[in-house]
Amino acid sequence: MNDIKIYCEDYDFSDLAAAFGGEVRCDCTLSAEIIFTDEQGIRELNARTRSVDSVTDVLSYPSFDGDPEGEILQARHPFETDEDGCVFIGSIVICRKRAEEQAAEYGHSVEREINYLAAHGVCHLLGYDHMEEADKAKMREKEEKVLAKIHLTREDT
Repeated sequence: MNDIKIYCEDYDFSDLAAAFGGEVRCDCTLSAEIIFTDEQGIRELNARTRSVDSVTDVLSYPSFDGDPEGEILQARHPFETDEDGCVFIGSIVICRKRAEEQAAEYGHSVEREINYLAAHGVCHLLGYDHMEEADKAKMREKEEKVLAKIHLTREDT
């Protein structure tokens, strides 16, 4: 079992969740939540949680320190289990307006941008980072691999 459930009231991420299937080493189903907010909301979150007083496109809040090379074992995360028995890996907040602006800037669909930001957030929840160039390359490779599965590469949109 290596599925991810993505809960979101405002958008259907079922294709993205399915695309992450097989990309994560785990012995359980994982879950994450995605929330959309406006520029003011994400700015306040960014200031409060990262001490960065500016608008951003996506923020990720992992439930635990992940290791992209490691395996997520349910027994190691008894306190992160949600009501469906899934290991809750964390929350992602996306600024819809920034997603729309970036889609126009990059010349692709809003659907591609929203799914990219969600994939980026899920990668962070799984322990990926982009502080070092080598880590950034691994993270981008995973993001693009997942997006390719749902035909949302830069070339597709």
